[in-house]
Amino acid sequence: MALDATFHDLKGKSVFITGGGSGIGASITEGFLEQGAKVAFVGRSDATAFCDQMEARHGSRPLFIQCDITDTDALTASIEQASRAHGAPSVLVNNAANDERHKTLDVTSDYWDWAMAINLKAYFFAAQAVIPGMKAAGGGSIINFSSISYMMGLADYPAYVTANSGINGLTRGLAREFGTDKIRVNALAPGWVLTEKQKKLWVTPEGLEAHVARQCLKDTLEPEDIVGGVLFLASNVSKMMTGQALVIDGGVVVTG
Repeated sequence: MALDATFHDLKGKSVFITGGGSGIGASITEGFLEQGAKVAFVGRSDATAFCDQMEARHGSRPLFIQCDITDTDALTASIEQASRAHGAPSVLVNNAANDERHKTLDVTSDYWDWAMAINLKAYFFAAQAVIPGMKAAGGGSIINFSSISYMMGLADYPAYVTANSGINGLTRGLAREFGTDKIRVNALAPGWVLTEKQKKLWVTPEGLEAHVARQCLKDTLEPEDIVGGVLFLASNVSKMMTGQALVIDGGVVVTG
């Protein structure tokens, strides 16, 4: 993956990413490696082969820590491990999520708790874990992945849509609370990004055609299309931007 811009201040920075071994997260990991950052990431599935690939391609190996982010203690321990290896993270990317389709009338209390745990609770506790180190270092950047689903009011996954709206509120609250510590907190809301998971489970020709028709830009979104926005929010280039939601969706929510 070759980017058109270099963010020089990201070189050597300690970056922690949730879900950094597949889909959009894998592209984000590679994007930071290309900038010379020290990257640690967590994921449920073994990412050894991906790390081998990144090391061969960039000469730098990301630190992979296998972890279920719904286990708060394990998530916190993973951030501590990354801090010992690379120094306290100055950039946190809360990327991991699960947009499993479900019907309102089928949702149980346990399912709701699981959906909130993976799509919202983990974001809060990852942020809580990195903030002390960022404060000590004189600042940092937290990037919370949301999506345009709550802006569009999409059906078929109400718990996910609820969590995405909550991420926007969490982002604004943390930005206000920790702005005096020079910790910036922003959300990034992608449109329909065609990851392998999306293609396998939910993309249909007619559904994709209808969605692209709503976009101002008529190209489909690929994982690498999101990376530039993440690097921008992580870099001091955006040093006076906080509490905002950056939308990368080809122009869907602009036009409705």
